[in-house]
Amino acid sequence: MGIIKTDKLVFEYIRRDEEGNVEGITRAVDEVDLDVRQGEFVAILGHNGSGKSTLAKHINAILYPTEGTVWVDGMDTKDNKDLWNIRQEAGMVFQNPDNQIIGQVVEEDVGFGPENMGIPTEEIWERVEESLKAVGMYKYRKFSPNKLSGGQKQRVSIAGVIAMHPKCIILDEPTAMLDPNGRKEVVRAVRALNDVEGITVVLITHYMEEIIHADKVFVMDKGRVAMQGTPRQIFSQVEKLKRLRLDVPQVTLLAHELKKSGLQLPDGILTVEELTQELMHLYKREKVK
Repeated sequence: MGIIKTDKLVFEYIRRDEEGNVEGITRAVDEVDLDVRQGEFVAILGHNGSGKSTLAKHINAILYPTEGTVWVDGMDTKDNKDLWNIRQEAGMVFQNPDNQIIGQVVEEDVGFGPENMGIPTEEIWERVEESLKAVGMYKYRKFSPNKLSGGQKQRVSIAGVIAMHPKCIILDEPTAMLDPNGRKEVVRAVRALNDVEGITVVLITHYMEEIIHADKVFVMDKGRVAMQGTPRQIFSQVEKLKRLRLDVPQVTLLAHELKKSGLQLPDGILTVEELTQELMHLYKREKVK
Protein backbone atom coordinates (compact mmCIF):
# COMPACT_ATOMS: atom_id res chain seq x y z
CA MET A 1 0.00 0.00 0.00
CA GLY A 2 1.20 3.53 -0.80
CA ILE A 3 1.77 6.27 1.77
CA ILE A 4 -1.67 7.68 0.82
CA LYS A 5 -4.51 5.62 -0.57
CA THR A 6 -8.18 6.39 -1.04
CA ASP A 7 -10.79 3.81 -1.98
CA LYS A 8 -14.06 5.08 -3.52
CA LEU A 9 -13.85 8.21 -1.35
CA VAL A 10 -17.11 10.17 -1.19
CA PHE A 11 -17.67 13.39 0.74
CA GLU A 12 -21.02 15.18 0.91
CA TYR A 13 -21.74 18.63 2.31
CA ILE A 14 -25.18 19.00 3.86
CA ARG A 15 -26.69 22.44 3.19
CA ARG A 16 -29.10 23.76 5.84
CA ASP A 17 -31.39 26.77 6.03
CA GLU A 18 -31.44 29.27 8.93
CA GLU A 19 -33.68 26.94 10.98
CA GLY A 20 -31.25 24.08 10.51
CA ASN A 21 -33.44 22.11 8.11
CA VAL A 22 -31.66 20.19 5.35
CA GLU A 23 -31.91 22.12 2.05
CA GLY A 24 -29.82 19.81 -0.05
CA ILE A 25 -26.68 17.70 -0.32
CA THR A 26 -23.62 18.55 -2.42
CA ARG A 27 -21.29 15.71 -3.37
CA ALA A 28 -17.90 17.48 -3.32
CA VAL A 29 -15.80 14.31 -3.76
CA ASP A 30 -17.32 11.49 -5.78
CA GLU A 31 -15.78 7.99 -5.63
CA VAL A 32 -12.13 9.05 -5.87
CA ASP A 33 -9.37 6.42 -5.93
CA LEU A 34 -5.82 7.65 -5.30
CA ASP A 35 -2.60 5.76 -4.70
CA VAL A 36 0.46 7.83 -3.77
CA ARG A 37 3.78 6.06 -3.24
CA GLN A 38 6.43 7.13 -0.72
CA GLY A 39 8.76 9.73 -2.28
CA GLU A 40 6.43 10.69 -5.14
CA PHE A 41 5.57 14.25 -6.18
CA VAL A 42 1.86 14.18 -6.99
CA ALA A 43 -0.12 17.17 -8.26
CA ILE A 44 -3.90 17.50 -8.03
CA LEU A 45 -5.36 20.02 -10.46
CA GLY A 46 -8.78 21.47 -10.96
CA HIS A 47 -10.71 24.71 -11.28
CA ASN A 48 -12.42 26.26 -8.23
CA GLY A 49 -15.17 23.98 -6.95
CA SER A 50 -13.71 20.84 -8.54
CA GLY A 51 -13.25 19.15 -5.13
CA LYS A 52 -9.45 19.27 -4.96
CA SER A 53 -9.19 21.15 -1.63
CA THR A 54 -11.90 18.98 -0.05
CA LEU A 55 -9.86 15.96 -1.11
CA ALA A 56 -6.69 17.48 0.43
CA LYS A 57 -8.43 17.91 3.80
CA HIS A 58 -9.17 14.18 3.90
CA ILE A 59 -5.47 13.29 3.62
CA ASN A 60 -4.77 15.22 6.83
CA ALA A 61 -7.97 13.94 8.54
CA ILE A 62 -9.46 17.45 8.79
CA LEU A 63 -12.50 15.93 7.03
CA TYR A 64 -13.74 12.34 7.21
CA PRO A 65 -15.29 10.33 4.36
CA THR A 66 -19.06 10.15 3.96
CA GLU A 67 -18.36 6.85 2.19
CA GLY A 68 -15.19 4.98 1.29
CA THR A 69 -11.83 4.97 3.07
CA VAL A 70 -8.64 7.03 3.31
CA TRP A 71 -5.42 5.45 4.56
CA VAL A 72 -2.30 7.42 5.51
CA ASP A 73 0.72 5.14 5.90
CA GLY A 74 -1.67 2.23 6.49
CA MET A 75 -3.76 4.08 9.11
CA ASP A 76 -7.50 4.61 8.53
CA THR A 77 -8.33 8.33 8.99
CA LYS A 78 -11.68 7.41 10.61
CA ASP A 79 -9.83 5.65 13.45
CA ASN A 80 -9.60 8.25 16.25
CA LYS A 81 -6.72 6.51 18.01
CA ASP A 82 -4.47 7.17 14.99
CA LEU A 83 -5.46 10.82 14.47
CA TRP A 84 -2.36 12.33 16.12
CA ASN A 85 -0.03 9.99 14.19
CA ILE A 86 -1.78 10.74 10.89
CA ARG A 87 -1.41 14.50 11.35
CA GLN A 88 2.27 14.08 12.20
CA GLU A 89 2.93 11.92 9.16
CA ALA A 90 0.90 14.06 6.73
CA GLY A 91 1.67 17.74 7.37
CA MET A 92 -0.59 20.38 5.82
CA VAL A 93 0.32 23.79 4.36
CA PHE A 94 -2.58 26.11 3.54
CA GLN A 95 -3.14 29.04 1.14
CA ASN A 96 -2.61 31.88 3.58
CA PRO A 97 0.71 31.74 5.48
CA ASP A 98 -0.55 34.37 7.95
CA ASN A 99 -3.00 31.78 9.29
CA GLN A 100 -0.19 29.35 10.09
CA ILE A 101 2.51 31.64 11.47
CA ILE A 102 2.12 32.32 15.19
CA GLY A 103 5.63 33.04 16.51
CA GLN A 104 7.15 36.53 16.89
CA VAL A 105 10.48 35.31 15.50
CA VAL A 106 10.93 32.94 12.53
CA GLU A 107 12.94 30.27 14.41
CA GLU A 108 10.42 30.23 17.31
CA ASP A 109 7.58 29.73 14.86
CA VAL A 110 9.31 26.79 13.16
CA GLY A 111 10.07 25.22 16.56
CA PHE A 112 6.45 25.44 17.74
CA GLY A 113 5.31 22.10 16.23
CA PRO A 114 8.21 19.97 17.53
CA GLU A 115 7.85 21.63 20.97
CA ASN A 116 4.17 20.60 21.07
CA MET A 117 5.24 17.07 20.19
CA GLY A 118 7.45 16.99 23.29
CA ILE A 119 10.74 16.84 21.37
CA PRO A 120 13.80 17.61 23.59
CA THR A 121 15.00 21.24 23.32
CA GLU A 122 18.37 20.42 21.75
CA GLU A 123 16.71 18.37 19.01
CA ILE A 124 14.13 21.12 18.39
CA TRP A 125 16.92 23.58 17.52
CA GLU A 126 18.55 21.00 15.24
CA ARG A 127 15.23 20.49 13.46
CA VAL A 128 14.63 24.25 13.19
CA GLU A 129 18.05 24.73 11.60
CA GLU A 130 17.69 21.84 9.11
CA SER A 131 14.12 22.86 8.16
CA LEU A 132 14.98 26.51 7.54
CA LYS A 133 18.03 25.49 5.50
CA ALA A 134 15.86 23.08 3.45
CA VAL A 135 13.61 25.96 2.31
CA GLY A 136 16.42 28.53 1.98
CA MET A 137 15.29 30.66 4.96
CA TYR A 138 18.03 30.03 7.53
CA LYS A 139 19.51 33.54 7.26
CA TYR A 140 16.09 34.95 8.24
CA ARG A 141 15.83 32.87 11.43
CA LYS A 142 16.01 35.94 13.76
CA PHE A 143 13.56 38.03 11.69
CA SER A 144 9.99 38.85 12.63
CA PRO A 145 7.63 37.06 10.20
CA ASN A 146 5.85 40.41 9.68
CA LYS A 147 8.96 41.73 7.92
CA LEU A 148 8.93 38.92 5.31
CA SER A 149 7.40 38.82 1.82
CA GLY A 150 4.49 36.47 1.04
CA GLY A 151 6.78 33.90 -0.58
CA GLN A 152 9.17 33.99 2.38
CA LYS A 153 6.31 33.59 4.88
CA GLN A 154 5.01 30.58 2.98
CA ARG A 155 8.48 29.00 3.02
CA VAL A 156 8.55 29.52 6.82
CA SER A 157 5.14 27.77 7.03
CA ILE A 158 6.58 24.85 5.06
CA ALA A 159 9.66 24.76 7.33
CA GLY A 160 7.31 24.57 10.34
CA VAL A 161 5.72 21.46 8.87
CA ILE A 162 9.08 19.89 7.92
CA ALA A 163 10.36 20.37 11.48
CA MET A 164 7.74 17.84 12.60
CA HIS A 165 9.45 15.28 10.32
CA PRO A 166 6.38 14.20 8.32
CA LYS A 167 6.62 11.51 5.65
CA CYS A 168 4.29 13.50 3.44
CA ILE A 169 3.41 17.18 2.94
CA ILE A 170 0.08 18.26 1.49
CA LEU A 171 0.11 21.79 0.09
CA ASP A 172 -3.36 23.21 -0.51
CA GLU A 173 -2.91 25.96 -3.13
CA PRO A 174 0.18 27.28 -1.29
CA THR A 175 0.90 29.94 -3.93
CA ALA A 176 -2.65 31.24 -4.50
CA MET A 177 -2.00 34.48 -2.59
CA LEU A 178 1.53 35.10 -3.90
CA ASP A 179 3.02 37.11 -6.74
CA PRO A 180 4.89 35.26 -9.55
CA ASN A 181 8.28 35.54 -7.78
CA GLY A 182 6.83 34.24 -4.51
CA ARG A 183 5.23 31.36 -6.40
CA LYS A 184 8.57 30.39 -7.96
CA GLU A 185 10.32 30.52 -4.56
CA VAL A 186 7.77 28.21 -2.95
CA VAL A 187 7.65 25.71 -5.83
CA ARG A 188 11.47 25.59 -5.91
CA ALA A 189 11.52 24.87 -2.16
CA VAL A 190 8.87 22.15 -2.51
CA ARG A 191 10.74 20.47 -5.38
CA ALA A 192 13.97 20.48 -3.34
CA LEU A 193 12.18 18.81 -0.41
CA ASN A 194 10.99 16.08 -2.75
CA ASP A 195 14.30 15.66 -4.64
CA VAL A 196 16.76 16.06 -1.78
CA GLU A 197 14.86 15.04 1.38
CA GLY A 198 12.69 12.39 -0.31
CA ILE A 199 9.52 13.78 1.29
CA THR A 200 6.30 12.76 -0.47
CA VAL A 201 4.58 15.86 -1.84
CA VAL A 202 0.90 16.30 -2.72
CA LEU A 203 0.47 19.69 -4.38
CA ILE A 204 -3.05 21.04 -4.91
CA THR A 205 -3.01 23.86 -7.43
CA HIS A 206 -4.62 25.41 -10.51
CA TYR A 207 -1.35 26.90 -11.79
CA MET A 208 -0.22 24.62 -14.61
CA GLU A 209 3.41 25.75 -14.57
CA GLU A 210 3.76 24.36 -11.02
CA ILE A 211 3.15 20.75 -11.98
CA ILE A 212 5.51 20.12 -14.90
CA HIS A 213 8.02 18.35 -12.61
CA ALA A 214 5.42 16.14 -10.87
CA ASP A 215 5.64 12.34 -11.14
CA LYS A 216 1.88 11.98 -11.43
CA VAL A 217 -1.04 14.35 -12.04
CA PHE A 218 -4.72 13.93 -11.17
CA VAL A 219 -7.17 16.39 -12.75
CA MET A 220 -10.43 16.84 -10.82
CA ASP A 221 -13.78 17.98 -12.18
CA LYS A 222 -17.14 17.92 -10.35
CA GLY A 223 -15.64 15.85 -7.53
CA ARG A 224 -14.31 13.11 -9.80
CA VAL A 225 -10.89 12.31 -11.29
CA ALA A 226 -11.36 13.42 -14.91
CA MET A 227 -7.78 12.75 -16.07
CA GLN A 228 -4.64 11.16 -14.66
CA GLY A 229 -1.12 10.56 -15.94
CA THR A 230 2.31 12.16 -16.18
CA PRO A 231 2.51 15.92 -16.87
CA ARG A 232 3.41 15.14 -20.50
CA GLN A 233 0.41 12.82 -20.91
CA ILE A 234 -1.91 15.42 -19.37
CA PHE A 235 -0.56 18.36 -21.39
CA SER A 236 -0.78 16.34 -24.60
CA GLN A 237 -4.56 16.82 -24.28
CA VAL A 238 -4.84 20.60 -24.66
CA GLU A 239 -8.42 20.60 -25.99
CA LYS A 240 -9.67 18.41 -23.12
CA LEU A 241 -7.99 20.67 -20.54
CA LYS A 242 -9.68 23.67 -22.13
CA ARG A 243 -13.05 21.92 -21.87
CA LEU A 244 -12.33 21.40 -18.16
CA ARG A 245 -11.78 25.20 -17.92
CA LEU A 246 -8.08 24.81 -17.13
CA ASP A 247 -5.23 26.84 -18.53
CA VAL A 248 -2.25 25.25 -20.22
CA PRO A 249 1.38 26.46 -19.81
CA GLN A 250 2.00 29.14 -22.43
CA VAL A 251 4.83 27.20 -24.07
CA THR A 252 2.61 24.07 -24.34
CA LEU A 253 -0.17 26.14 -25.91
CA LEU A 254 2.26 27.78 -28.37
CA ALA A 255 3.62 24.36 -29.42
CA HIS A 256 0.03 23.09 -29.80
CA GLU A 257 -0.91 26.04 -32.06
CA LEU A 258 2.30 25.63 -34.13
CA LYS A 259 1.49 21.94 -34.60
CA LYS A 260 -2.06 22.80 -35.71
CA SER A 261 -0.57 25.17 -38.30
CA GLY A 262 1.45 22.32 -39.82
CA LEU A 263 4.76 22.06 -37.92
CA GLN A 264 5.73 18.50 -36.99
CA LEU A 265 6.02 18.93 -33.23
CA PRO A 266 5.34 16.29 -30.54
CA ASP A 267 2.42 16.69 -28.11
CA GLY A 268 2.95 17.71 -24.49
CA ILE A 269 5.94 20.06 -24.77
CA LEU A 270 6.49 21.36 -21.22
CA THR A 271 9.37 23.86 -21.29
CA VAL A 272 10.83 26.63 -23.47
CA GLU A 273 14.03 24.55 -23.76
CA GLU A 274 12.10 21.58 -25.18
CA LEU A 275 10.30 23.75 -27.73
CA THR A 276 13.57 25.44 -28.77
CA GLN A 277 15.22 22.04 -29.22
CA GLU A 278 12.33 20.69 -31.33
CA LEU A 279 12.30 23.81 -33.52
CA MET A 280 16.08 23.51 -34.03
CA HIS A 281 15.65 19.87 -35.12
CA LEU A 282 12.96 20.95 -37.62
CA TYR A 283 15.16 23.78 -38.91
CA LYS A 284 18.13 21.42 -39.43
CA ARG A 285 15.93 18.84 -41.22
CA GLU A 286 14.58 21.52 -43.57
CA LYS A 287 18.16 22.73 -44.29
CA VAL A 288 19.25 19.20 -45.18
CA LYS A 289 16.36 18.92 -47.67
